[in-house]
Amino acid sequence: MVSNKHYCDMTIAARHANPLIGLFDSTSRLRGRLKSAFEDASEGLALSDMEMTVLNAVAETDAPPTVPQIGRALGHPRQVIQRAANTLVQTGLIAKVPNPDHKRAVRLVATETGYALKRKANARAADIANAILGSVDAGLVTEVNEKIETLRKQIEAHFRQNPRN
Repeated sequence: MVSNKHYCDMTIAARHANPLIGLFDSTSRLRGRLKSAFEDASEGLALSDMEMTVLNAVAETDAPPTVPQIGRALGHPRQVIQRAANTLVQTGLIAKVPNPDHKRAVRLVATETGYALKRKANARAADIANAILGSVDAGLVTEVNEKIETLRKQIEAHFRQNPRN
């Protein structure tokens, strides 16, 4: 059995050995904290976390995505995304549209009902975000977000060039 102190020492050593390990740890913790902070944004909307995540992925894209594209972008198995998408289609929040590039992998679009629900969740999220921004440096948040987006794009480019690792 590993003691808590030993685990912390291993984590600190790993963070210093490779900055991506430290980033993974920090972003995992931050994601958990933000998820907790924003959970009230979707309260009462009758959607699971994954269903809300898929609705966001569909509603916030420039081009209608496929289930596999959403899975890859979010790091979730296709089957998990498919189940959530099926529920969203059944409830009328998203719709399937033909994909000219692939016969079986339909594209997904948000319906007006889906956009309305998303606007409601976004309004609640904005209230939560504004309350939090009263206690944190908004400029720092913007700067960190820009850097994370730049890093994400670099990592995605790496995997396009090196699909096996």
